[in-house]
Amino acid sequence: QVQLVESGGRFVQAGDSLRLSCAASGRTSSDYYMCWFRQAPGKAREFAAAISKSGSTTRYSDSVKGRFTISRDNARNTVYLQMNSTKPMDTAVYYCAASLEWSVEAGSYRYWGQGTQVTVSS
Repeated sequence: QVQLVESGGRFVQAGDSLRLSCAASGRTSSDYYMCWFRQAPGKAREFAAAISKSGSTTRYSDSVKGRFTISRDNARNTVYLQMNSTKPMDTAVYYCAASLEWSVEAGSYRYWGQGTQVTVSS
């Protein structure tokens, strides 16, 4: 099993940058594919970014591609989401998730963090 704790969410102005962190405990992060999902008020949970076990492969939703970067430091058991050029549409609770298989579907992710709130004002 793995436990995930997100941090770094905060209130920012549009165009600002911030970095979210997801600290994993239990099994090492290298055992899992990792993903960031987000959920805005009144909307379904949405895929944002995923990264392979080694960090060599990433995938992004069209809504964040070119602005966000997912990365991982397996030695630190930590996954990051660097958010640049933020927009009000990025306002959401951001969740870190871990899966033993490659997927961009929320249902494939077995372990989830508690979420961290990101608010981007215009």
